[in-house]
Amino acid sequence: MTQHTETAPLPQPFDESFAKDPYAVYERLRAIGSVHRVALPDGLAVWLVTHEHDVRTGLLDARLSVNKRHSTTGFSGFSLPPALDRNLLNIDPDDHVRLRRLVAKGFTPRHVEMLREDIQSAVDGLIDGLVDRISGSGEADLVAGFAKPLPLRVVGALLDVPAEDQDRFSGWVAGMLAPRTREELVTAIGSIHRFLVDLVAERRARPGEDMLSSLIAARDDEDRLTEDELVSLAFLILMAGSENVQHVISNGVLALLSHPDQLASLRAHPDLLPEAVEELLRYAQPIQTTIRRFPTEPVEIAGVPVPAGDTVLLCLASAHRDPARYPEPDRFDINRADKAHLALGHGMHYCLGAPLARLQLTLAFGTLLDRLRGIRLARPVEDLPWTTTFRSHALRALPVTADV
Repeated sequence: MTQHTETAPLPQPFDESFAKDPYAVYERLRAIGSVHRVALPDGLAVWLVTHEHDVRTGLLDARLSVNKRHSTTGFSGFSLPPALDRNLLNIDPDDHVRLRRLVAKGFTPRHVEMLREDIQSAVDGLIDGLVDRISGSGEADLVAGFAKPLPLRVVGALLDVPAEDQDRFSGWVAGMLAPRTREELVTAIGSIHRFLVDLVAERRARPGEDMLSSLIAARDDEDRLTEDELVSLAFLILMAGSENVQHVISNGVLALLSHPDQLASLRAHPDLLPEAVEELLRYAQPIQTTIRRFPTEPVEIAGVPVPAGDTVLLCLASAHRDPARYPEPDRFDINRADKAHLALGHGMHYCLGAPLARLQLTLAFGTLLDRLRGIRLARPVEDLPWTTTFRSHALRALPVTADV
């Protein structure tokens, strides 16, 4: 197999200017072309795809595998233990089709709708806390007090995590999503793994009405999910169901507060909330790129030859700001005609939890706007702290105040 060799230092777009404004970097890259050979901060060479058409097409291309065994150049990031790594994000057909069919039997609209009251209760309780803090000190951090804990409570309800375990469970998740050291990350993942193994065993012995019990009971003829598959799927639900929703809430609230005309329109027409959620998923989506892909054979993307085994990153954030697809893409507009986006995936890897994510976001934004009248930033926009990498663009804190 012919390997791609670098003859000159690769561009490194993920630098200080990227941290300040990733969308300006994407704009420059799109103007040059759709596909770029660049280096990640750790030096790994990747192909970054920036045009919406090519990102959307790439998500449908079965030759772009998500299975790391097809990589010939390595990949960035922490490697999960094998027992947690065999999930829908990391496998290709036919195993993917098999797992998705079984998971769909447990992850049903009924299970999502059953969570509506739990989600609303969690939303109401967290907003009560925001109101208390604003009343006491004049402001509250919407990330720490609302956006971060809400999806964790929802995942806890989805998996029916016992109340006595929820605090330590949340602590492990915090250590996994925002570790201060590699040791903290390893410890957190190990603790979550052991917890999920025990939780699966508990549900197998004493099944309930939760989704994990339904996954254990799911059958397709004689086929069923293995123990490792169950634990890995529970881990995926935890990851996908907490981090992304958290950041869409915080980024989305900032988008609304930064566009008072859109906020006023939404308050005047609350029936537009579902439309607003879709525009927020396009405009304020924190995830920068999809999970890495590896061509199983040499391919061409937008006319650019990409060798088998190289790493391909399909850039969602750039696709969502591509003027070839969205007129005035940098404008936040809840009345935008074309709100189709890729924030929840496309094709085979479309998110099975999309209905749950939309339900959380709808209840979160709707209740916030209803209860926190006069909500506004407590700090200048330029002083807000962000975490910006080639993977994510998300607020670390969002101090707000309101008329309470």
